Amino acid sequence: MKAAPYHGPMDISGRILVVDDDPDIRELLASTLTAEGYDVRLAEDGETALIALAHGAFDLVLLDVMMPGLSGLELLSRIRANSDVTVLVLSARSEELDQLLGFALGADDYLPKPFRPRELAARVRARMRRIRAEEAAAHSHGSLVVGDLSLDSEAHLVALHEKPLALTPKEFAVLELLARHPGKPQSTRLIFEEIWGYPYDASAANSVMVHIRHLRQKMAAVREAEARIETVWGVGYKLVAGE
Repeated sequence: MKAAPYHGPMDISGRILVVDDDPDIRELLASTLTAEGYDVRLAEDGETALIALAHGAFDLVLLDVMMPGLSGLELLSRIRANSDVTVLVLSARSEELDQLLGFALGADDYLPKPFRPRELAARVRARMRRIRAEEAAAHSHGSLVVGDLSLDSEAHLVALHEKPLALTPKEFAVLELLARHPGKPQSTRLIFEEIWGYPYDASAANSVMVHIRHLRQKMAAVREAEARIETVWGVGYKLVAGE
């Protein structure tokens, strides 16, 4: 299952799947997002969401963490096994560990409950802008090569020392941004606002750091590879070709 962007017959801004066991929250999200021009589908549990994803393409999934049966994080793991659809996690549990686990499993964004409908709508608009920008970049930029690292934006493939790397959509986006500016430091603020799509805040540096760490671990697992991500203290990160 590879979720492709949805292009409906009308002027729809995007197609969204809302997954939440609370009917009041589902209706609030549906009314908020429909008013924004999105085509919204609802699922009351993880199994229903999997069926919807298997039979339709979505631009974005709004996913509650605390659900009976198949939990939101378990569902996220199942989604990431087959799809790179953008996932925004909603949770009443705001502990940092939960957020980090969500990002580690491949979440693209995280919003604690209770949330303001206007804030959620703004987050979704930012994600949709990012999705459209990535689609445009994939068609216009083609392949990037930095030392023994090659990245194909259109095919969404990356190889290091001729060995493929399995990356989450967010990891791919971060690596692509660095690869477009090889050897040049990119600030943590720039990375966050470019990839996450909304203003830098106190938690942003940690989100970027987690994704950089995962990229480094995956790149380090490739023996004899030379390309690497370096920290530029007080600035951010850069991708270098190696010695």
